[in-house]
Amino acid sequence: MAEIKIAAIMRAGAYSPNHIGNDAAILNAAAEHLRKRGCLVNIYSEEQFNNGGVEEDVILNMCREQKSIANLQKAQDAGKIVINSGFGIENCTRERMTRILLGNGIPYPESLIVNTDEAIKPMLKKSGFQSCWIKRGDFHAMHKEDVSFVRHPEEAQEVLQEYFLRGIKRAVINVHLEGDLVKFYGVNGTPFFFWFYPFDAGHSKYGWEEVNGKSQGIKFDEKHFKNICQQAATELDVEIYGGDCIVAPDGQIRIIDFNDWPSFAPCRNEAAPYIAKRVLSIVKSAQEK
Repeated sequence: MAEIKIAAIMRAGAYSPNHIGNDAAILNAAAEHLRKRGCLVNIYSEEQFNNGGVEEDVILNMCREQKSIANLQKAQDAGKIVINSGFGIENCTRERMTRILLGNGIPYPESLIVNTDEAIKPMLKKSGFQSCWIKRGDFHAMHKEDVSFVRHPEEAQEVLQEYFLRGIKRAVINVHLEGDLVKFYGVNGTPFFFWFYPFDAGHSKYGWEEVNGKSQGIKFDEKHFKNICQQAATELDVEIYGGDCIVAPDGQIRIIDFNDWPSFAPCRNEAAPYIAKRVLSIVKSAQEK
């Protein structure tokens, strides 16, 4: 096999809130494992990518900027191998993710998708929502205010109005689920899967973990958990993924968030070789076609 040339594109700092170093570290670790396997890997910024500075036919990326996603999709349509797919990254924006997961029967909270200028109190009361989460529907969360926990419909209406004033046109409202908050990381098509309790480990992005608090250690089916997450990754078209779920007191598992290429901070060294292996597997399959 000829030398494989790979462009590895870093995530812009604005899209790595509180995790700039961790995001850079996992991409560099994956790149190093690819180099050990004989690949030539060049590191680029999102800005360099968007300015046309990338010529490699394999693009490994952590991009999140809207311009980057559009350019990744163009590259993929032109025949380049793109991991994660620009289409998959777009699928992880909140409204699209909600529609895809619910539409494919993947366990997910009851949800409403609304315009931010709507009167939602009657809708929430009719649906039986009290405590819930309001999340910007159009894009990935960049600020703490892009995801808001509210305790009743009146507070929900106030937060939605704030979203409207910020120029956010669409929002997803998830009913709040009681139970243990569990964070997970995976690489699709490989045995790698890692989970832990973020509150107990002091792992936080915006402090949202405090709402559910300390885990109770509720028993659940780990094999079923992994299968749910891998199914979600496949439906969303994402190879390198992570997210959060809630384990209810009866052991039922529901995904509440799903991310294209998170930081893998607690398991970076373990994940990196599997990411490299998955990249090479995808490249080999493409070359055999």
